[in-house]
Amino acid sequence: QGKFDVAHLFFSKFKNALTQEPTEQQIIPVPAPKIAVADTGAVVEYEPDEEEILAALLPRYLRTQLFGALLENNASEQGASMTAMDNATRNAGEMIKKQTIIYNRTRQAQITKELIEIISGAEAL
Repeated sequence: QGKFDVAHLFFSKFKNALTQEPTEQQIIPVPAPKIAVADTGAVVEYEPDEEEILAALLPRYLRTQLFGALLENNASEQGASMTAMDNATRNAGEMIKKQTIIYNRTRQAQITKELIEIISGAEAL
């Protein structure tokens, strides 16, 4: 085997909006099917011949695998982006709540201080 006899495809496989799985898939040579085919011993003749069938199917197979990987990668990116935006929105909401509490406490302290000054001034008279 030469240096370039095997080709692999790497992409992020979409599981759900929170989970993307790094995936490696061998595309050349075409991996054998995982399901065992029963060998009946029958002689099969292909028409057109096997070479022509492979010449037509291999480019389709490669395009399909690449397109599938691009779709998985895009879905993974969209899911990760959606999750990041949801987290950012939630964090911004929490920050707004905290800042509102700080603002209201500061304003209340200022009002209380002014009331004390008014009452102290009235008692001095």
